[in-house]
Amino acid sequence: MTGTTSTKRERRQKTSVVERFAPSPYSLKEAAEHADILSWISIVIFGFGTFVRKQFTKGILFLLCEAVLFGFLFTTGSEYLPKILTLGTKKQGKIKINGFWHYTAGDNSVEILLYGVMSLAAIIVLIYLATLSLRSAYKAQVITASGEKPANFVKDASSLLDSKAHVGFMTLPTAGIILFTILPLLFMISMAFTSYDKHHPTLFTWTGLNNFFAIGNPKSSINAATFFDVLVWTLVWAFFATFLNFFFGMFIAMIINRKSTRLKGLWRTCFSLTIAVPQFVSLLVMNNMLQQNGAINRLLMENGWIDQPLPFFQDATWARVTVILVNLWVGIPFTIMQITGILQNVPAELYEAAELDGATWWQRFMNVTMPYIVFVMTPYLITTFTGNINNFNVIYLLSGGAPTSLGSTAGKTDLLITWLYKLTVDRGDYNIGAVIGIMTFIVLAVVALVTYRNSGSYKNEEGFR
Repeated sequence: MTGTTSTKRERRQKTSVVERFAPSPYSLKEAAEHADILSWISIVIFGFGTFVRKQFTKGILFLLCEAVLFGFLFTTGSEYLPKILTLGTKKQGKIKINGFWHYTAGDNSVEILLYGVMSLAAIIVLIYLATLSLRSAYKAQVITASGEKPANFVKDASSLLDSKAHVGFMTLPTAGIILFTILPLLFMISMAFTSYDKHHPTLFTWTGLNNFFAIGNPKSSINAATFFDVLVWTLVWAFFATFLNFFFGMFIAMIINRKSTRLKGLWRTCFSLTIAVPQFVSLLVMNNMLQQNGAINRLLMENGWIDQPLPFFQDATWARVTVILVNLWVGIPFTIMQITGILQNVPAELYEAAELDGATWWQRFMNVTMPYIVFVMTPYLITTFTGNINNFNVIYLLSGGAPTSLGSTAGKTDLLITWLYKLTVDRGDYNIGAVIGIMTFIVLAVVALVTYRNSGSYKNEEGFR
């Protein structure tokens, strides 16, 4: 009986999966093969096919989208898109009139690149909307041909909160990702193939892969050796900053969570208060205290514990250990709050079963508590690791990347993100900074994807349900 029930359940699950991923009868392929002339006109005049079939609101919305995109392309795209291949050729000029020099504006390559990328993105969106308009018109055509009435705007809008809720709720976040993540990313990637630096701040050209080859040149001040040194330290920093915070935070959270611990609320409040203090304030205070003539060195010297100031930010090893330890003080309270919530949700029957089996406290920890915490927190740990690779605040505000060797563009505690900041803001080497940004993105993507896809949280999602 049980076998029959499970077989039926599996059959129903397979059927639902097949239905869910079955090809739509209104797909672009079907529309291209069977659409009538009214539907095909919808590619040129968006929403035409839906409008004539009495879906007035949808047709008008399609047309408005087309008008906005074409308006942008005709007003802005027509000016900048033709120049995208050269990034501008007209230099700033000057004319002497009545004894005074008057400057004439030249091409601005940054604007050309920015609006050129936006124009290309607008064209892609326009093509997508054209296919969407065709599919919508074809759907209305099929429904009308079957003798039914196409859904009005109210029904379509209602479906976005019901059967198509995934579309309704994900449209705005997707648009935000495109506008604020993908477009800036494309702009940055494009910048890596130009000569945009301090010597060419306004007018620059495409240089192909020259910037990537420049990093591979050992004689360059920004070379592969520097990049790999910074990369290795970035990964080492991210590892210790993530897992030391995790283990120490877990240890403290477990101590507070013990039945014998008194004043649990007080201890949790104390750690919560450290989170309330703005991080940049704490880091700047620590920076001042750890200087050569800072409070810590003066206190140690006045008490005769040291003869000379400790090189917190003057020696590479000292500086790296210092930023890791200070980050513990900054980050552990967050981990405590996370793990406290998890510990309070570990099923009590798991501990009871372990005690009945005669398990020691260490065995209970290793076989019950630890697996549960790791399973739940794996996505958080991956996110934290990725965030620590890009942890600009701690490094820049605490050590500033120091110490820095003479002639080097990167300090011994610089991460890829702080090095990128120095290359762009301090040195004006935006093209090389873009190359570093691309490499940083590749490292982050590979580490995050490989780690998560091999984690228990991904492979065994139902494991702790």
